[in-house]
Amino acid sequence: MKNDQDQQIRRVVIVGGGTAGWMAAAYMAQHLRHLSLEITVVDSSEIGTVGVGEATVPAIRDFLAAVGLRDADVLAATEGTVKLGIAFQDWAEKGHYFFHPFGLYGVPARGVPFHQYWLKLQSAGDDVPLSDYCLCTQLAQQGRFLVPNPRPANDLGLFDFALHFDASKFAAMLRDLSLAKGVTHIDGRIEGVERSKGNGHVEAIRLANGQRVVGDLWIDCSGFRGLLIGDAMGVGYVDWRRWLPCDRAIAIGSENGGVAPPLTTATAREAGWQWHIPLRHRDGNGYVYCSEYIEDDAAEQRLRAQLKGVPIGEARRLRFTPGHRERFWQGNVVAIGLAAGFLEPLESTSITLIQSGIERLVRLFPDRRCDPALAAVYDRQSRLEFERIRDFLLIHYCLNRRMGEPFWDYMRGLTLPDTLQMKLDAWRAQGELVRYEWESFQEPSWLSLLAGFDERPRRYSPLADRVSEGELRETFARMRSAIADTVKMGASSAEAERQLRAAGRTR
Repeated sequence: MKNDQDQQIRRVVIVGGGTAGWMAAAYMAQHLRHLSLEITVVDSSEIGTVGVGEATVPAIRDFLAAVGLRDADVLAATEGTVKLGIAFQDWAEKGHYFFHPFGLYGVPARGVPFHQYWLKLQSAGDDVPLSDYCLCTQLAQQGRFLVPNPRPANDLGLFDFALHFDASKFAAMLRDLSLAKGVTHIDGRIEGVERSKGNGHVEAIRLANGQRVVGDLWIDCSGFRGLLIGDAMGVGYVDWRRWLPCDRAIAIGSENGGVAPPLTTATAREAGWQWHIPLRHRDGNGYVYCSEYIEDDAAEQRLRAQLKGVPIGEARRLRFTPGHRERFWQGNVVAIGLAAGFLEPLESTSITLIQSGIERLVRLFPDRRCDPALAAVYDRQSRLEFERIRDFLLIHYCLNRRMGEPFWDYMRGLTLPDTLQMKLDAWRAQGELVRYEWESFQEPSWLSLLAGFDERPRRYSPLADRVSEGELRETFARMRSAIADTVKMGASSAEAERQLRAAGRTR
């Protein structure tokens, strides 16, 4: 069946720049260039962007490749550093530490997951932590880095990496790339939105200078306000504060302390948690907290007292409501980024949600009728993705053992969503890792948290008895030895980053 040429979208207007807007522009200009679209980004230099997200997950590297950027170019242009995972300090209890890596644990055998064999040895008195069987973790904790081998000998060598970068520099890089691909940029403040009296679609926006911008498809990247999806289209918001009560953040830069470790650090505090992100020119710091348990001024004082270096610039205070829009696609408006929803940056998912939203829209790219059937698919997949990440964030809180601290006592006593409760019940019963549709975090990530919080199941799978205890001990010792030998091959993270930038490639 031929496409109806008269109904094809010709003009896409992205409202809002920043990371979300320019990611959308760059990706669509690359992957929809055969449609000869007019893509326009409208933002205002009078309005600042949030720009506190400086940490990513490995999927960002797929996005970079998809728009024609090399990892090395981004590292150089954004004062970036490499990231092998996230270190969690004081979450289970004060003094406790664990690491969530971008890599696998051990090697499965005879159809049985590695962690079941590890649980078997643990039940027999073995006290070697799970982290000793992860190459990615060992590299990160020793401040070393290797470019992943695309064809490792076995799962022991499978790991990935992400990037830390200055978000404002990243957005500027994407802006330049988008403009080079033919995207139009209009700097102007929006004063009005015109909607069709027939189908309710957005037809145009009016700017303060009198200019009128017309479009067929509108991408709302206007931030928390949701200028189009919320104000114009009237789409409501699903509030998740009952599960994720942190509703404020304070962000501030500081002078860095020298060599940057290849990891993000998240440290639990009395009413939330603090992030530390090492860049080449500065460190990024922030305190995400619940306003019911600490005042804003006190939160800023706590953050400043914990900085490793001298503060740079003024602190930025943010207010947010965790959750998402009731619908992500309404009429001819699609919300991406903060306009679509917000989940605290505990696992660096903000940019991931932007990326998946853009990719989903391109895959379902409509004509000017914007068939509701496509919007329904987009909404369902987006909602499930938000819910899966919500559950993953919740696990960080609900397993805490910080007794006598009001915020942490509340989080430990939460009634969990059924989807998360089933995961916990299955793990506690027999170490089973349940996987749902549209999971952003796969089994190794859930395993890193469950083991990291010292959450042990009542028994291991009987399938693990396919291998004897003695054979397991010998095999596990060889795995640890192989990991140790591989770590020695890594360079310091600073030297590795220098080599990556010099080589101009990381793949």
